[in-house]
Amino acid sequence: MDKKQTNRILIASLVGSSIEWFDYFLYGTMAALVFNQLFFVNEDPTVGLLLAYASFALSFFIRPFGGIIFSHIGDRIGRKKTLVITLTLMGVATFAMGLLPTYEAIGVAAPILLITLRLIQGLGIGGEWGGALLLATEYAPAEKRGFFGSIPQMGVTIGMMMGTLALWIMTLLPENSFMTWGWRVPFILSALLVIFGLWIRKGIDETPEFKKVKESGEIPKLPIVETLRYYWREVLITIGAKVVETAPFYIFGTFVVSYATTNLGFSRSSTLAAVMIATVVTTILIPIMGSLSDKVGRKKLYITGSIGMIVYAFPYFWLIHQGSVAMLIIATVIGLGIIWAPITAVLGTMFSEIFDAKVRYTGVTLGYQIGAAVAGGTAPLVATALLAKFDNSYVPVAIYIIFTALISLVAIWAVKDRGRQQEDINRKVVAKESRA
Repeated sequence: MDKKQTNRILIASLVGSSIEWFDYFLYGTMAALVFNQLFFVNEDPTVGLLLAYASFALSFFIRPFGGIIFSHIGDRIGRKKTLVITLTLMGVATFAMGLLPTYEAIGVAAPILLITLRLIQGLGIGGEWGGALLLATEYAPAEKRGFFGSIPQMGVTIGMMMGTLALWIMTLLPENSFMTWGWRVPFILSALLVIFGLWIRKGIDETPEFKKVKESGEIPKLPIVETLRYYWREVLITIGAKVVETAPFYIFGTFVVSYATTNLGFSRSSTLAAVMIATVVTTILIPIMGSLSDKVGRKKLYITGSIGMIVYAFPYFWLIHQGSVAMLIIATVIGLGIIWAPITAVLGTMFSEIFDAKVRYTGVTLGYQIGAAVAGGTAPLVATALLAKFDNSYVPVAIYIIFTALISLVAIWAVKDRGRQQEDINRKVVAKESRA
């Protein structure tokens, strides 16, 4: 594979992932700033915010279903075709959000339509991540798999950065203009990004590993059945390992937007600027950490980041409670930028290495999306509920971050060295098939 083709593969996996997450995080931030006022109207602002965050969490529970649907297509028909479908689905839903009438215009139909589109987003992202990851790792040379696998992970922060930047520009408008039409602009303009992403993916061939599986005739009729039959332990490992990668991320990147503005008195622009600066740092560090994992191992970096989360949980809140914009930026950069980077950089590659190619799309997607549903979408909701329950004390939220890290450390303890893992998997499958 020449350098030009390599670059196109990496760009294709990165661009699609960035667009998907731009759309996704745009909703998460708007839930805290706009949707709680224009769609989930309630006399109690806290209830309105909880309803908005509940709609944010809801799509996380539809993601595993999207993962099952599209990973089935990905393992049966191919990675490339699946990625085109997921990107189109996500783009259409996001564009339509920008055109929705508000509660004031059509009443309860407004939040119902918004939630429906949010669920469509969830279906799309449910199948997108696994495909983007495998597009990179299944083309990667063995000695650079960690670096290649980290590239789609950059899409998470790049997408968030684009969404935050777009929103920050819109918040420069007068309040009335922003609440009337300004918030709609990023949703509508996302259609241009989708068109660009589809064009990039058009020139990509199917991955070499999927071609080998197809040529060997080993494509399973029902990948989900084979995955749950032979790889259920690996699925549980990926679910647990995902927890620390997703819950603190949404605390540092989504929940903080509401918490810092409502509870601590920071301006929206200052809070969004802090998140944006942190995502720039993360985006730079992710490929560095991915490359480093090719030298020192995925597991070591992941454990280091998880322990970092435990140590940093309380200092994070202490820093942002100092009331200084500089401290807010520093706190967010350390948490979202530095500690989180090694965890997310190695996560995808580590997942892909414990599943066989014939069920890899299904395996990594199932574990990833269930983990995201359990810990990711609920994180802002849980954090907000804890604040309401304990008189705005951040102590329970910090303990919650520590708890997520402990769950993932237990899960990652079960991950064996890659070579031994694959030998055990192959031996297990052969034994069960011979008995059948």
